[in-house]
Amino acid sequence: MANHDVYADIGVIGGSGFYSFLEDVTEVSVDTPYGSPSDSLFLGEIAGRRVAFLPRHGRGHTVPPHRINYRANLWALRSVGVRQVLGPCAVGGLREEYGPGTLVVPDQLVDRTRTRVQTYFDGERRADGAVPNVVHVTFADPYCPDGRRVAVKAARGRGWEPVDGGTMVVVEGPRFSTRAESRWHAAAGWSVVGMTGHPEAVLARELGLCYTSLALVTDLDAGAETGDGVSHTEVLRVFGENVGRLREVLFDAVGALPATMDRDCLCTRAHDGWDLGIELP
Repeated sequence: MANHDVYADIGVIGGSGFYSFLEDVTEVSVDTPYGSPSDSLFLGEIAGRRVAFLPRHGRGHTVPPHRINYRANLWALRSVGVRQVLGPCAVGGLREEYGPGTLVVPDQLVDRTRTRVQTYFDGERRADGAVPNVVHVTFADPYCPDGRRVAVKAARGRGWEPVDGGTMVVVEGPRFSTRAESRWHAAAGWSVVGMTGHPEAVLARELGLCYTSLALVTDLDAGAETGDGVSHTEVLRVFGENVGRLREVLFDAVGALPATMDRDCLCTRAHDGWDLGIELP
C-alpha cells in the first residue's frame, strides 16, 4: 500500500494491554463488506515489523464472544496487508495439570458453537453486490505449523515452558460451562475450553492467513474442580497477573515470524484450485 502508516503484515487479535504502551500508534477505522470490526485497528512497530492490533471484544470489553463480527475482523486485518495472525486468548484448563498460568499452543480445535457465521464462501450476495462461490476449505490442521513453532520457541526463550499441542474446544458462551459439560470435554481428551477461537481460525484459513493461537489458562474449568466454579472476576485476575509475560512472548514471536514473502506453509496454499467468486483485499 502506498501509505506505510496504514500497512501491517502481522496481526494480533487481543486486548488493549498488548498495544497501549507502544509509541507512535496509528488508529485506523476500516470498513468491510461484512460490516464493522470489533474496533479500530491500532498499527505500530515491534522488532522492525509492522503490526496491527485489534481488540477482539472492543475497547472496554463491550462485545460478547457470540456477537463478535469475526468475518469483519479478519477481513479488516487482511485489507491493511496482514498475512500472519497471532490470537492470544483466555481459556479454562480441562486437565488437572493445566492450572492457572499455563500457556497452551494448541494444534487442534473442536467447534461447539451454534450461531456464528463461519465462512465467507456461502453463495450469498453481499451488500456490495458481490457473490462468493460455495467452496470448502481444508481444515484438518487448523493452526499454522510455522506460527506454532515460533510461539513455542518464544515462550521457552522467556522461561515459560508451554504445552506444545493439544485441543481447544470452543463453546458458544457467554456463560461458562456446567460441570457436566466440563467433564464431557475432559473425558473426550480435549485440553482447554474457550469462547473465541472459532470461527476466528477457519476464517483466517479462508483468507489465506497464517493463524496461531496462544491460550492462557486462567482457571480449571467447572467440572475439573470443586467449589463454586469459574467466575469472571477470577478469570480477569489471573489474566491480569500473566498479561505482562504473555505480551513479552507475543512480541518475541512477532519478531521471529517469517517475512511475508518467505511463507511456505499450508496456509499459503489454502486457495489452490479455488474459484472464489470474490476478490480478496
